[in-house]
Amino acid sequence: MLLGSQLRRLREARGITREAAGYSIRASESKISRMELGRVSFKTRDVEDLLTLYGIDDEAERESLLSLAREANVAGWWHSYSDVLPSWFPTYVGLEGAAHLIRVYEVQFVHGLLQTEDYARAVVRRGMRGASAADIERRVALRLERQKHLLGDHAPEFHIVLDEAALHRPYGDREVMRGQLRHLIEVSERPNVRLQVMPFAFGGHSGESGAFTLLSFPESDLSDVVYLEQLTSALYLDKREDVAQYEHALKELQQDSPGPEESRDLIRRLAEQV
Repeated sequence: MLLGSQLRRLREARGITREAAGYSIRASESKISRMELGRVSFKTRDVEDLLTLYGIDDEAERESLLSLAREANVAGWWHSYSDVLPSWFPTYVGLEGAAHLIRVYEVQFVHGLLQTEDYARAVVRRGMRGASAADIERRVALRLERQKHLLGDHAPEFHIVLDEAALHRPYGDREVMRGQLRHLIEVSERPNVRLQVMPFAFGGHSGESGAFTLLSFPESDLSDVVYLEQLTSALYLDKREDVAQYEHALKELQQDSPGPEESRDLIRRLAEQV
C-alpha cells in the first residue's frame, strides 16, 4: 500500500493518466489502479519502468522505492495459515500488523485481539463447524500470534467499544467466560488499550450498522481503512467520505459509552455473576 501510494503521487505530479502508465508497462489501466491500491504484487521491472516514466532518475530515490517493491513481495508470517483462513482475511491481518491505531466497535463476541485461548477456541469451533481439530487449533494459533503485536514493544493504540451483548453471549462454559471477562479487565489496563462497554441501558446508538474496524497507519501517504466483515467476504473502504462516516459513528459510541474505569467496573460485576 505504501509503495502504491508513492507511485500514485509520482504519477499525479507528472499529470500522467493511469492509461498511459499502464501502456508503458504493457498493462491495463485497471492494473495500475490495483498497483496503486496495493492489491497486487509488484514486478521490479514494472516499477523501474514507471519510475523512468515519472522522471525519477535519482539513484537513491529509485533504490528506496525498488527496495519497497522487493519488501512488498515477501509473504507475511500469516500466509502460512492461509489454508485455514477465508480468502479475504490475510489482507486484514497484514493491515492490522501495519497499523499504529486500531479502532473497533464489536457486538457479536469479544474482539480477536482480546480473546483468551479457551474463548478463542470456542469461537473458532462455532464458526468452523465440521472442521478438523487440527484446523481449529491452527486458526486459534493464528489468533494468539496476532495478539503478540498488541502486547509487543511497538504495539499500536487499540481503542474498542464492546457492546454489552458480547459480554453476555456465552462461548464455552462458565469457567471460560469468567476467564475471558477477567482477561478483559487485565488487558484493558495496558497503556495502549482503551476499552469501553456500550451498556444495554443506553438503548439505541450509532453502532446500528454492526461491527467495524478503523485502521490508521503511521505513513502520512496512507489513508485510513474501514474493514467490514461479511458472511462470505469482506469490504475494505478507504474513500475519505466513507471513512469519515465511520469515524463519526465511533466517536459517538465513545462519547455515549461509560469511560474505561466505569467499563471495567461493569465487567467486574458481570464476572462475579458468571
